[in-house]
Amino acid sequence: MSGIPQAAMTVRDVAGYLNVDEKTVYRLAKRGDLPGFKVAGAWRFKRSDLDSWIDQQKKAAQYKK
Repeated sequence: MSGIPQAAMTVRDVAGYLNVDEKTVYRLAKRGDLPGFKVAGAWRFKRSDLDSWIDQQKKAAQYKK
């Protein structure tokens, strides 16, 4: 670990990372389904939080099979 903090991702960054529309990111964040936080009224996300969230979604999908 380099000790340099990661820059927070914007809604546009997250939409590209997850390959979804920006509106989907807003909707999931507003519902509390996507881990994020607001800075001066704008949503921001940590990549490590998103990666953990993705892992949780994958595990949940496996249990539904």
